[in-house]
Amino acid sequence: MTTEQKAITINQLRKTFKTRHGFWKRTTRVTEAVQDVNFDVERGELFGLLGPNGAGKTTTVKMLATLLIPTSGTISIFGQDITQHTNEIRKRIGFTFGGARGLYGRLTASENLRYFAELYALPPEVTRKRIPELLELVGLSTRGDDKVETYSSGMQQRLHLARALLHDPELIYLDEPTVGIDPVGARELRATIKNLKAMGKTILLTTHYMAEADELCDRIAIINNGRIIALDTPSALKNRITADTVIELKTSLEHLPALKTLLDQLDPLTSVTYTQNTHEEAVSIHTVQPGTVIELLSPWLNTDLVHNMEMRNQTLEDVYINIIQGDGK
Repeated sequence: MTTEQKAITINQLRKTFKTRHGFWKRTTRVTEAVQDVNFDVERGELFGLLGPNGAGKTTTVKMLATLLIPTSGTISIFGQDITQHTNEIRKRIGFTFGGARGLYGRLTASENLRYFAELYALPPEVTRKRIPELLELVGLSTRGDDKVETYSSGMQQRLHLARALLHDPELIYLDEPTVGIDPVGARELRATIKNLKAMGKTILLTTHYMAEADELCDRIAIINNGRIIALDTPSALKNRITADTVIELKTSLEHLPALKTLLDQLDPLTSVTYTQNTHEEAVSIHTVQPGTVIELLSPWLNTDLVHNMEMRNQTLEDVYINIIQGDGK
């Protein structure tokens, strides 16, 4: 697919921040927030950008949204360079950032959307039609005449999304849209995001929630210290490290040495990690031979040596932690 056909093309993107410190003797500190980032996003794709706090996610999204100027490198949105066609690109993108800022609590949802529609210079006839459609899309059709200060965090985030969709953008940036939202609200917002993808929108999502990324994203890039360190589909990422089964169990602190001696019999390729809690030790075993582990531990099940044992497939969270920790070594 050519650059013109892709929604986003990023090449060697860098962003450097310089800050000054000290009163008498001024010193300059240079922070490389984003370092030589490269990736493409296809039209109609839901692309995830994951990483720890300070990894460069929001800085990258702000550059994509024309809110920050790159230090170097290039960004093309639908084939247009972001520094040369800024105004044209802004008409084709929408974005939301996590949190309650950007809405007016003493106005109703409909009044908020009318205000932002005027900022977008939408014709009145378009605004009258668009607002009820958007409130229906984000599940707020029955609350459109209620003041936003009465809304829950989840409802405010859905209204943020409606605001971002007012001018019917082709590309939407969602920066941690479900942060601070209760599980029910987060589920409703994820359903709305799926509906947008079904409508053909291209979406770039940042999130800290691995299950959310696994559920929603076609592809995922993991960023750490300003660099992309992994990029693939969720299923390929989960198979990238190993096709491990994860066996989790708990043991008493008193019996931990005996359990370690028992687990030393396992294949050297089997990974065992220990996490101490107040009164017990949590043990996580990653293995491609779960039957061998179960056979070894079965005689000790439901004793002080082995209790609360569960077996599950490797999750995206397991892979994410493995990649991030590996990058730090």
